[in-house]
Amino acid sequence: MTNDATVPRVLATDAAVDLIREIRRDHPDILFHQSGGCCDGSSPMCYPADDYIVGDNDVKLGEIDGVPVYISSSQYEVWKHTQLIIDVVPGRGGMFSLENGREKRFLTRSRLLGGGGDACAVQARG
Repeated sequence: MTNDATVPRVLATDAAVDLIREIRRDHPDILFHQSGGCCDGSSPMCYPADDYIVGDNDVKLGEIDGVPVYISSSQYEVWKHTQLIIDVVPGRGGMFSLENGREKRFLTRSRLLGGGGDACAVQARG
């Protein structure tokens, strides 16, 4: 059994990595911030790194394909027992997210971590 420190907090599907690479051709330096609701629901938002100010209370979950992924500390408290999986589905991205206009959007799925960090269930979010 693994412990929570050895389990990556964020992963990406192959489709998400492909879309990240497509976006990076136009915007080489990007980051993700897991939205906590409001205007674009709870979608992972992709921004140019120099256009988004990471807050003092944001938590870095990790990186996917070299791109940092952040979440607010209050939302992290709710999701701290999950592993986030960034995926892609057909549709329009968030209004300010860089995938908007590409007819694909990022979607966060999650895997509930067991007491020892093992994945034990999958549920969709977003």
